[in-house]
Amino acid sequence: MKIIVPMAGRGSRLRPHTLTVPKPLIPVAGKPIVHRLVSDIAKVLGEPIEEVAFILGDPAFFGDDVVESLMELASELGAKGSIYRQDKPLGTGHAIMSAKESLSGPAVIAYADTLIRADFDLDKSADSVIWVKQVEQPEAYGVVKLNGTNEIVELVEKPQEYVSDLAVIGIYYFKDVGVLKNELQHVLDNDITHGGEYQINDGIKRMMEKGMKFVPGKVDEWMDCGNKNVTVETNQRMLGFLENEGENMIADSVKQENANIIEPCFIGENVVLKNTTVGPYVSVGANTVLENSTVKNSLIQSNSKISNANLDNAMIGNHVVYNGNFETISIGDYSVLE
Repeated sequence: MKIIVPMAGRGSRLRPHTLTVPKPLIPVAGKPIVHRLVSDIAKVLGEPIEEVAFILGDPAFFGDDVVESLMELASELGAKGSIYRQDKPLGTGHAIMSAKESLSGPAVIAYADTLIRADFDLDKSADSVIWVKQVEQPEAYGVVKLNGTNEIVELVEKPQEYVSDLAVIGIYYFKDVGVLKNELQHVLDNDITHGGEYQINDGIKRMMEKGMKFVPGKVDEWMDCGNKNVTVETNQRMLGFLENEGENMIADSVKQENANIIEPCFIGENVVLKNTTVGPYVSVGANTVLENSTVKNSLIQSNSKISNANLDNAMIGNHVVYNGNFETISIGDYSVLE
């Protein structure tokens, strides 16, 4: 089994955090989004992973440190790591075809801006499984249309009339991803675009037209990381899941002086808490110092110093110096507020 991970986009909706850090590497509950996603998919699949192929964008943004992190992730799964580059932002289908050398055999394709919690048996009799989640406002999503035998017969983007409430979440299984490659090659060769972009859906629709069997795979939880507010919410939800699973999320090296931690929280290595209350639902990255502060429902990354703060629903990047009393903020890397 292979896992193919397109992650070339820069995450404009999550700025300023993604000005210096690719969105898939922003940590949620102490672990980068893409690391959590790939690890959780591997857990759901329950079989050895042969290769993890990452599709990156501009080397100036997705540099050597990003490559090193992703290769370590593949190694942790006992898999070969492969790095490909999408030279132009020409859509999901184009991104996948940037990794054409790895597009053979059984594979999962997963876009690295979402997290899931799932526990199900993969239907390997199908040519493809498209993971979906039941949603309250299907008109805001791409959804699947099912027939009477629970097979997917159509993909509909943001339907104005009700089709179904099963939203496509951006994770797909293909019994032979080489078939998708062939159909996407046809899409590229014939310049089939939408808004100037080549889309995975056009390859999938060609497979459906040839009678291939597509079925839905439902996830228990689908968590977005598209902007600051939903990323903070996703951090809260993930902390809750990890607490219920009994995971220890507070490092032994945390130093506390007149401090109080209200769990669930993730507190990284060498964090200093002085005259501070943290939690619930707070993630704090390694080497960060919090003094004279109260922080809840927030995500603070590494090597930052926060003092005299009262934070709720805050997201703060790396290497930030912050001294103040703003309550709802979004601060990128290397910012200073005093």
